[in-house]
Amino acid sequence: MTALTVTHGAPVGAPAVRPTRTRHLHSVPTGDAVGTPTKGAVRLTRRGRLTMTLTTVALASVAGAGMAFGGPSASPQEVTVESGQTLTSIAAVEMTGVPTDDAIAQIRQANDLATSHVHAGQTLVIPTP
Repeated sequence: MTALTVTHGAPVGAPAVRPTRTRHLHSVPTGDAVGTPTKGAVRLTRRGRLTMTLTTVALASVAGAGMAFGGPSASPQEVTVESGQTLTSIAAVEMTGVPTDDAIAQIRQANDLATSHVHAGQTLVIPTP
């Protein structure tokens, strides 16, 4: 809890050199806070607050730009089935890093295939992993 006191210039009993024109309010601790030292308390100045705000805005801008312009979006690739190719061989070559069973399922779903059978000359869309 705090209290506010008003100072009127010179203390009582001291001769006033000149009259003061303004009054100032001072925050004074009361209760349990009277004996507590404020050692180690950090006060943020106006310049410090401005620096913190500008740093936060800059970091948010960089993060937003990275998300918005992170590179070209990967568009699905099209492959034409050649003679002797199977859906398994196409999935293994085109979708490396993805388990073959998962790659086959993704290709079937992207092309609305009821079965795993493909024929030469058929164009398949290869989804991005």
